[in-house]
Amino acid sequence: MSNLEGKKALITGAGSGIGRASALDMAANGASVMCADIDAQAAEGTAALIDDAGGKADALGLDVSNEADVKAALDNTATRLGGLNVIFNNAGVGGGHGWDGTIAVNLSGVYYGLLHGAPMLASAGGGSIINTASVAGLVGLTGPAVIDPEEIESGAGAYVAAKHGVSGLTKQYAVSFGPHGVRVNAIAPGYIETPMTAEFRSEELAKEYITNLHPIGRLGQPEEIATVASFLASDAASFVNGVVLPVDGGYTAR
Repeated sequence: MSNLEGKKALITGAGSGIGRASALDMAANGASVMCADIDAQAAEGTAALIDDAGGKADALGLDVSNEADVKAALDNTATRLGGLNVIFNNAGVGGGHGWDGTIAVNLSGVYYGLLHGAPMLASAGGGSIINTASVAGLVGLTGPAVIDPEEIESGAGAYVAAKHGVSGLTKQYAVSFGPHGVRVNAIAPGYIETPMTAEFRSEELAKEYITNLHPIGRLGQPEEIATVASFLASDAASFVNGVVLPVDGGYTAR
């Protein structure tokens, strides 16, 4: 358990998957949580689960690819929760969104959270920013041989480029804002059983293939990422800064 009593957190992509699990976990550990998602109704659903469990949460709709909306969400969170100590730039998309769509959400969306969030936390005395990277932010992805350049660019190419960018941004902001009391770290999940991976997992051969990429012999659960996010948000991680932490069942150890 991570002690987050008194912390105020904004989590993007909180409507499902890792974001929802992290919102629930941070709230269970004492944080007040703003649940943000492009699907406002899903964000409200997460907030309702927290409220029903006796926690404190609010919700808002947010398209992280819109810089002005990200800045407004940060300001809105600080106002509605009475402060802001933790930012989890988690919102993301999988394959099928093309180069521009993937970069806009998975890289620019994280950048906007850092660009406007890091100075905000610094001016308030410090805090913790967590980004969702991926094993694809550390290594290339393997799969069936693809020779169509357009398919590579719009699929794995865009995703890997974006997530490597998240890893780089994490390190740069950790260096730049560490002296101002802001820790910046990223989590690099392996394949997690979330709605984002559901279609891929529905094909038995594909599911078997990605499962075998993890030496632990199974796919991960959103809650296993959430507990790490809560740790990085907490004072127990006070000397952890600039880390891109694989939580991948050994995927990147191969």
